Amino acid sequence: MSTSPRPGALDPAVAARLKRSADGLVPAIAQQYDTGEVLMLGWMDDEALHRTLTTGRCTYWSRSRREYWVKGDTSGHVQHVRSVALDCDGDTLLVRVDQTGAACHTGARTCFDEDVLLADTPDGPGLGKVARHGS
Repeated sequence: MSTSPRPGALDPAVAARLKRSADGLVPAIAQQYDTGEVLMLGWMDDEALHRTLTTGRCTYWSRSRREYWVKGDTSGHVQHVRSVALDCDGDTLLVRVDQTGAACHTGARTCFDEDVLLADTPDGPGLGKVARHGS
């Protein structure tokens, strides 16, 4: 009897460490590998993680469309995987990527550029100063 995972399956040792949401998903933060810039948050189940680990391209589970999608297949804004790490609690993935083009579906470089809630100012941290949408 073989102890290796079946083709197309996530390694059981990795799967056992994941803490999934009620719908079987784990949040995956995509980060630019060389700058540390946080690009986006997507969701992965075991199959999406397996595809990401074995193809070198980020595969996510779309909660709205209820299907897998490979980042960049339609937009050309590809995420080439450089590394994947599981956090200390096993409930979040950090995927370090080399991003081509925009990471956000809006066309922005990141999904966190448009709606800053708190920002540093030239006078120091922006504590107590709430930024407005798009400012």
